[in-house]
This record gives sequence, structure tokens and C-alpha cells, in this order.
Amino acid sequence: MKRNKTLKTVLALSLMASVMTSCSSDDDTPEVVNEEEIITTMNVTLLSADGSTILLQSQDLDGDGPDAPVITVENLTANTTYAGSIELLNETETPAEDITEEVSEESNEHQFFFEVSGSIVSTTYSDEDSDGNPIGISFVLVTGDSGDGTIQITLRHEPTKPNDGTLADAGGETDISQTFSVVVE
Repeated sequence: MKRNKTLKTVLALSLMASVMTSCSSDDDTPEVVNEEEIITTMNVTLLSADGSTILLQSQDLDGDGPDAPVITVENLTANTTYAGSIELLNETETPAEDITEEVSEESNEHQFFFEVSGSIVSTTYSDEDSDGNPIGISFVLVTGDSGDGTIQITLRHEPTKPNDGTLADAGGETDISQTFSVVVE
């Protein structure tokens, strides 16, 4: 009788241990949390073949606060090709954090999109991620005849890649978007 009781106890303990271990997850690795970047400043540098440098800047130090971004735009030269580059900063930190490095490191999860009008003729990508899809940290911008134009630059997080180069096809979430109104002379 004592043997039966011992056997029942052993079986009950084995069953409990089996149930407890079958309910636990085999993957104890915590999920990596990728916090959204704070981007206060977008610096767009345009370098022409003759060596002149144009700066377009959007700076919004209060983020989603009540103040609008401060936009700085220099005039572009007509019928000119510019090598462009984008720098993103978080200036709420001292020293400012270079968000461009994170975008570059996570290039498969980011893409800049360019929409141009007026005297801005076109933009083309000069860089790509490890899968051969465009990123847009480096690009080429071409101006046409003198006049006004706009350049809208949007950074998307986790866009569909490849895509047709439009925001509508890209999906994902917008990290930053800025439209620069420019004068081409």
C-alpha cells in the first residue's frame, strides 16, 4: 500500500513538472525595443560641380511643441546638378545626437522620398542598402530654368522595399517630413 502511495506521488510530481515545463517559453531572449528617434533638425547640403555649397535646414527644437520649425533656405543656381546629402540631428541632447548614423546602420528599415516641383527638375538616389534598394542619405538634385520650386523630403521607417519611389507605395511610418520652398536663379 505504501508502495502504491509512493508511486502515485512520483507520478503526480512528474505530471506537475511536465505541465510546468511545457508551458514555459523556450525563448528567454527579451524582444529588442527600438525606440522612435527624436529628430529636431534636418540639414540638406547641396554641392555643385563648381564647388559652391547650398544649405537647406529645418530646425524644430521644441519638437511637437507650439513653435513651428525654423526653415533656412539658400537660393539655387539654374540648370545645375548638385550632389546632395542629408544630416539628421537630435539637438535636445548635448552634444547633439547624429540620427543619420542610426538611419545608415538601419538602412534596410529606412528610405528618404523626394517630391519636387517647379524649377527643381529631378532627384535620384546615390546610395543603397545591403539589398540594393535606395536609401537617400546621398542623392543628386537637378535644377531647371530660373523660377520657384519645392523639394519635399520625407524619411520613412520600415517602408516596403522595393517600392516605386512614391510615398503611397512605400507604406511605413514617417520619421520626419519637410517641404523647402526654393528660388532657382
